[in-house]
Order: sequence, then structure tokens, then C-alpha cells
Amino acid sequence: MSLKRIPNLIFLMIFTLLGVTADAQTVSYDLSSLPDSVKKDASVITQYDLQRVVVEDLEKATYSRKHIYSVVNEDGRRSLLVALFSTKYINLDEMDLKVFDKSGKQTARFKKKDMMMQATGEGLIDEGTYYYVDVPAPSYPVTVEIEYVQKFKGTLKLPGYEILNPGEAIVESLFEAVIPSGLVLRYRAKNIDIKPVIKDLGKAKSYLWTTRNLPPFEYEEGAVNQIDRYPSVDLVLNNFSHYGYPGELSSWQSFGQWLSKLYVGLDELPQDRVNFFKDLVKGSNSDREKAQIIYKYLQDNFRYVSIQLGIGGVKPFSATFTDQKKYGDCKGLSNYMKAALGAVGVRSHIAIINSEYNSLPADPAFPIHNFNHAILCIPQPEDSIWLECTSNIAEFGVLGTNTENRNALLVTENGGILVPTPKSTAEANSFLIHNKIELSADASGMIESSLRSTGAFKDMIDYILKEKRDDQKESIVFTLGFKQPDDFLMAKEKEKVNLKLQFEKIPEFTAGNKIFLAPHPYKLWTRVMPKNENRKLDFYFRNPFVHLDTTQIKLPDGFLVDALPKPREFNNAYATYRSNYWFDESNKTIHSVVELKLLQHHIPAVDFKLVKQFFEEVLKEEKQRIVVKKS
Repeated sequence: MSLKRIPNLIFLMIFTLLGVTADAQTVSYDLSSLPDSVKKDASVITQYDLQRVVVEDLEKATYSRKHIYSVVNEDGRRSLLVALFSTKYINLDEMDLKVFDKSGKQTARFKKKDMMMQATGEGLIDEGTYYYVDVPAPSYPVTVEIEYVQKFKGTLKLPGYEILNPGEAIVESLFEAVIPSGLVLRYRAKNIDIKPVIKDLGKAKSYLWTTRNLPPFEYEEGAVNQIDRYPSVDLVLNNFSHYGYPGELSSWQSFGQWLSKLYVGLDELPQDRVNFFKDLVKGSNSDREKAQIIYKYLQDNFRYVSIQLGIGGVKPFSATFTDQKKYGDCKGLSNYMKAALGAVGVRSHIAIINSEYNSLPADPAFPIHNFNHAILCIPQPEDSIWLECTSNIAEFGVLGTNTENRNALLVTENGGILVPTPKSTAEANSFLIHNKIELSADASGMIESSLRSTGAFKDMIDYILKEKRDDQKESIVFTLGFKQPDDFLMAKEKEKVNLKLQFEKIPEFTAGNKIFLAPHPYKLWTRVMPKNENRKLDFYFRNPFVHLDTTQIKLPDGFLVDALPKPREFNNAYATYRSNYWFDESNKTIHSVVELKLLQHHIPAVDFKLVKQFFEEVLKEEKQRIVVKKS
């Protein structure tokens, strides 16, 4: 698509008209004149915000902002750390920041040259620079007036209208997008009913959104990812250019076609490396066997670096580059795995995805590039094989909690295909532990625990196994929930992990001749669920799970059971709990079995109260004690 740039006269007219509005804005430094309905419970109040995106052509866009906001108290302190990003794609062109006290006196001023700078990219590749300043606030309220301009070398990701942040109230906010008439702009409002006023400017169209007198949205712990939590408007051009690569984003298929062209030739390895992989999988017949061997090679020999290598975080470096460097970001490692599989005749596809356990799946009806991660899919006649290529400890064919339950965009030679990733299940994240406690007459003793785990729990245990001894001891206490041992030994034996813990004192406490023991030697559940009054947003656990504990407590001679907790069983549509306790008098051993199962990680807001009550009961059960006494 060929487009001429919007005439400078139109730009001048737009900037002038909206500039008059900005200059006319009245600022209340003492905040007393602001309406109570807006400022109640607010830690930050945006008095005026004018954001503007002007697209000149597919290769060039400008984002400008004038933002006047008052930080009311210490809870809003985060808004005084001002950070702006600059890369080869986004250039921070201008910045002027002024600070005023509650009387309206200017107390500080910062230009771009006054800001601190920090490069990103782990020192491997220069990817960009953060410019930041920590605005001083001797007292509150403090008002910040900031104006800046960013220039974009491309239009794949246009800045959207992010209306507010946690604890923030809005007095007046405007967002304008000016788009050449030859381009199609799609937009989507989230968590707010707002529509633009559209004006025809001749060779361009103006889309203007306005928000006034918006009180702060209450923060709800455990809700959806912030990008989908608060009022905002997404903007997408059906046609775009990124680093000189024109493309189309009118459908998932067309976006996948563009991505596929970027990958052409990058998944090829030199012949000696092709021969290496053929030798590596010699004797393996199925795609699964070959992929499993190569995946192990990847995990053992490559490391993940959390930088956006390649063209604007979209196009990876070649498989040969990754092979030589032995590191890569998510798409670089996924592309390398694809190349290695291709060398042995196994077909696979890069899949881009939005990664976070509480992110919403990509919307099939609204194509937009909001992805932040890449994984690999190996199509199979029945269930496809999914690989997380950035992890050195992930199980083969098992995605983590951040990429399950999503829609991934497969990059194929025929374009993009939006497909669901596997759904997480409770059984896929299991923690099975058997404890043997040898209690001595002086209350000292030994605990031997045998752990079997899958999914998220296996990742956790594997991570602890790789830690140094002092860090392992800390993880045993703060991650696994055991009391701090006087000595310990942790070792892996095939499919299980053995843990031996030595204690000078095992009981929780003693009273006279009675000893009080926890039913299991660690904290099975400690999380206090957030309040549920008038909850509006769904709640997200990291993943569903099964936690099964069996514990045996061997009593020393001369001790008897005084009291055991009562067996309990309760459940709802989302979770189950059961426990049982008994005493085997023949060998003087107390037995306990506790199973806690979360069936679904995503809890609708309407049912959150039910789940909260369930886990409150679990916490009560965790306070139960076994009582033994000297005979």
C-alpha cells in the first residue's frame, strides 16, 4: 500500500486546536476544588491528560502526551518514579517535567538530559534505554506536569489509550488518533463503555475519546493481568510496517503470513549440524522420541536470555547464530528447536502467545499483536506436542502455568492459525508427599519425607535441587513450609526426592506432660484469600493442583495418644478437601492423610465467596493438633 504523508498544515491545525484546550486547563494544586466523588479513595488524581497518536504513513507515527497529575499521599508514590523507554523503534524525542507543591510553586524541573539512563538487554545486545527520574516529594500533595514526544519507526504496535492505573482518579482525559484516510483503524474498548468522536479532516480522520470525572477503580487481588484489568482502548491498523517490513493485520491468517515470511531461511542449519542431529536421534522411530532427545539436548546446552533479540522483538536471529552463541530469547530458542527438528524430518511450528497465568486468551474476533512469548508446537495425528523452549527444567511436552489455557497463533506456511493450548488440570500439578516422623522422648527427632511431583510442583522441586546448600535450607523453610531443621539432606532418586531433616525439637509446643504435634510437618496451605465484598473481577490461582499428604508419627516408649483431630470432608464445584486420622496401637504409630485439590484455577467473581469460604475452612484445619502425653 502506498500512502502519502498527511500535509504538515493538517498536523499544525490539529496540534494548535488541541493545544488551546490544554492551555485552558485549570490546575488545582491544593485539590480542594475537585469533586469529592472523584478524589475519594484516590492516591493519584489526573487533572488533565492529553494523549495523541498521529500516523503519517506506514513507516512513521508520533505519540505525544501532556499529563498533569497530583500525587495525594504516599500510596501514590509509585507515580513519582517517571520512566520512559527509547529503542531503535521508539525514539524519545522530547521531555519536559515540572514539579509543583500544594501552593502551586514550582519546586523542580527535569529535561531529557537530566534523567538517569539504564540500558536493557543483559549486556549481550544493545536493545534500548530507560530514561527515568525519581521526583522528590517533601510533602503531599505534589503535582507533576510532564510533556513528551515519542517517534515510532513503524505502525505494528500503536500506543493504546490507557485511561488509568490502580488508585488513580480522572478529572479530564483525552486521547486522539489521527489516521490517513487510506488506512483502516480498528479499536476496542475494554472495561469501559466509550466511543470516539470521528471527524473527517480530508486526507486524514481524527478519532477522539474523552473521559471525565472517573473515580478510581478498586484494586482486587488475584484478578486478571493489569493490561486487561482497567479501562483502556486498543488500536490496530489493518495495514502496517515494522522495521521496513510491510504487513497486514486484518485477520489472524494475514498476520501469520507476515510472520512466516520473516522466518524464511532462519530455521536452516549447516550440513555438519544437520548430520549431528541425525546421529543424535539414530535408532528413534517416532516424532515424539526424536523431539524428546533433541529437547533434552537443548535444555542441557543452551540458556535463555530475557531480551528481545532480532527485529523489534518479532523476527529471531538465525538458528545458526543461536547454535554458535548457545543462548537465545524465547523465539530464538523456539526457532532453533524447530530447525533441529526439521533436520531429522519432524515438522513443527513457532507459536506466539501472551504469557502470564492471569492473562486473557487472544480474542479470535479482534486480531492484535499483544503477544509477548514464543513456544513450539509439533502437530500430531491426535494430541499435538507443545514445548516450552526457554526452560532447563520443564518436562517434555508440558507447558507451564503461564502458557496453558491460552490461544496461541501458529505460524504456518499458509498463514496464522489461532489454536487453544492444553488446559491445565489438577492432576498435571501434583504434590505427593509421604512423611515418617521418629519422635524421641526428649521431643527431638528425625523426619524422612519422600516427594513425588508433577507440573508446577516439579518445576519448584527441580529448582530447589539445583540451589546451593544454604539456599536449599531456606527453600525448605520458606517454600516447602517446614520448620527450620538443625541438619538436612536432600537428594533425588529416580522419580522421587528424598528429604531427611533433623530437629532438636519437633513438637509445636508442650504443656505439662502433653505434647502438641502438627498432623503434617510443614504448612500445607497458608494463603489468606482476599476479601470478597462486591468483587467485580474473576480470581486467578496460578494453576489447579492436587496436594496429597500421608504422615506417620512413631511415638517413643511411654507415650500415648490423648487426642486426634476429627476426620473432615468438604467440597464445592472448584475444590475438595478430605482428612483422616487414626492410631495404630500395635506399632504405636499415628497416621494422617490429607488431600487438598483445586479443580480449576480461574474462579468467576460470582463464585469467589464460595471458594474463599472453602479455603478459610482449610486454614482452620491446618490449625488442628495431635496431642500425645506421657503415660
